[in-house]
Amino acid sequence: MIAYIKGQLTQKTPAYVIIETSGGVAYHINISLNTYSQMGTATNCKLFTFLHIKDDAHTLYGFAEEDERALFKQLISVSGIGPATAQVMLSSLNPAEVRQAIMSENVNQIKSVKGIGPKTAKRVILELKDKIAKGSSAVPMSDMVNSQQQHRAEALNALIALGIGKPLAQKAINRIIRDPKKQIKSVEELIKEALKTL
Repeated sequence: MIAYIKGQLTQKTPAYVIIETSGGVAYHINISLNTYSQMGTATNCKLFTFLHIKDDAHTLYGFAEEDERALFKQLISVSGIGPATAQVMLSSLNPAEVRQAIMSENVNQIKSVKGIGPKTAKRVILELKDKIAKGSSAVPMSDMVNSQQQHRAEALNALIALGIGKPLAQKAINRIIRDPKKQIKSVEELIKEALKTL
């Protein structure tokens, strides 16, 4: 399996990108709108990948974060959901929204995705609810903890640099991280949310 592809972004669309590696090989990689929005304007990028193999085609799917790839793999394990449908789902809803819809058994939200009917939506909930609750295919907990600690430290330094007292900044950051309603994915988001509470 190709774990990730890193190189120069030569073409970028909301549905796919082309990345040229240092060896001169260019890869066509399908992406979701979620990944597209996270890629920004950088000319060099790294995407975690999943290679889907069929008799007539080998198709690469790329993800800005390992977390999204893990969810994609869970989705395509459900009968009736192929890679293209999973890509559409992750373009219609972000990973946090997909997980929330599954955990809350929100059939209407899942079947609002193009290509998913009521029966398939119920199957997604039935087959994935326990897996998502356990985090069986999610990012390893050690990685999540390390990432969270790094975000917390960087956000704290940024808030102190903005003139906010350390105890006040720590309290704001802790409040946001502990809030289950908030799905913080980046240092920028954590800083913005902290500033709103100060």
